[in-house]
Amino acid sequence: MHDGAGMTDPHLATALRDAARPLTGDDSDHDTLLDVVGDRRLVLLGEGSHGTHEFYAARAAITRRLIVERGFDAVAVEGDWPDSDRANHWVRGRGRDATAADALGGFRRFPQWMWRNTDVVRLLDTLRAHNQRVGRERAAGFYGLDLYSLHASIDEVLRYLDETDPDAARRARYRYACFDHFGEDPQQYGYAASFDLSQSCEDAVVQQLVDLRRRAPDADADDARDADDAADDFFSAEQNARLVLDAERYYRSMFHGRVSSWNLRDTHMADTLDALVQHLRAKGREGKVVVWAHNSHLGDARATEMGAGGEINLGQLARERHGDDAVLVGFTTHTGTVTAAHDWGDAAQRMKVNPSLPGSIERALHDAAPPRCVVPLRGSAAADAARAALDTALLERAIGVIYRPRTERQSHYFHARVGRQFDVLYHFDESRAVHPLERAGTWTADEPPETYPSAL
Repeated sequence: MHDGAGMTDPHLATALRDAARPLTGDDSDHDTLLDVVGDRRLVLLGEGSHGTHEFYAARAAITRRLIVERGFDAVAVEGDWPDSDRANHWVRGRGRDATAADALGGFRRFPQWMWRNTDVVRLLDTLRAHNQRVGRERAAGFYGLDLYSLHASIDEVLRYLDETDPDAARRARYRYACFDHFGEDPQQYGYAASFDLSQSCEDAVVQQLVDLRRRAPDADADDARDADDAADDFFSAEQNARLVLDAERYYRSMFHGRVSSWNLRDTHMADTLDALVQHLRAKGREGKVVVWAHNSHLGDARATEMGAGGEINLGQLARERHGDDAVLVGFTTHTGTVTAAHDWGDAAQRMKVNPSLPGSIERALHDAAPPRCVVPLRGSAAADAARAALDTALLERAIGVIYRPRTERQSHYFHARVGRQFDVLYHFDESRAVHPLERAGTWTADEPPETYPSAL
């Protein structure tokens, strides 16, 4: 809320200033968040963009403390299951990759820099070092929640069955052959099936999942390590088979409107998170998971104009399914640089981020709070006052993998009641772009001035 001069409303500014705690760069920075977390089992860490270093670095520091101090068992990310599973094998000492960068080798689909960046390499190194210290029974894993990997997940199901049941593998190949004549682009299948230009593969992928679930992991292995590995491998194959089912539905839904496809995707992520929690508990673990995804997925959709338009998201579903066990954390920035692309499939660029708009939560934090701060919205009188002051619709910026500064208000802002959307906010007034592992020449180039090409 802003006054006529464009400054933040004094009541909101006072509430944010009183609640905000400055970040100093040491380990105590995240004490405020851990106080809010308490003994809760799900901590969902957002990001205002898919390419901001401070978001990744802060989430990594928070994740390390949750794993070491609060016994969290896993990190689940807005990435595809098979690509993340390769990294999971490495951090848990099972993979053949030599380095963390190698273990991220599955993330080759656009936008590669979301996970193939130096901050994620450091996270995987931290997880592996922790796991080597504590041993496999307390090892923390790295898992993917997303559903874009239809063909890669098919390959993983077939690989698993080839190794465990060749007859079942032949049946699976027959069923999955339904996708073969559409090539590698699942959108071609979705278009043909949604408009009845081709028979749907839905029945085939449902039957394959049912068939796979009839199998049980080898509980009669010679030692506990083999039995544990067998259970993990079966669980991964099951998640890949379920992903194929949900991806088939997702790609058909793409041609029937954004809301239906968005809701299918976030429901799949919520279902995968629940399956992961159940799997960990079945192994005798706490089932405590840190989630990394965009603010638009993790902030409760019911508090946003997304929700008013019929969209649900992972944060909403986590609250509905797990209640107070879920803590939702948003991350914002006012200005700086970001790694993003101008259009889908373009090379990553280091782009300048426009200063946030008046009337936005980012501008309110810029005006009122310390330049780098955490703002709890639960747990104290000051936090409650900030939450109440934020129970009004403000603009909120969402930069994904695409950033279009010249149409920013239309392309990247939506209205939200932030006090209902999140439990905690992190703000970095000036931020910088993540460093991709592979940098095209355009990544190091400065953005042209806003007046380009006339320079007026």
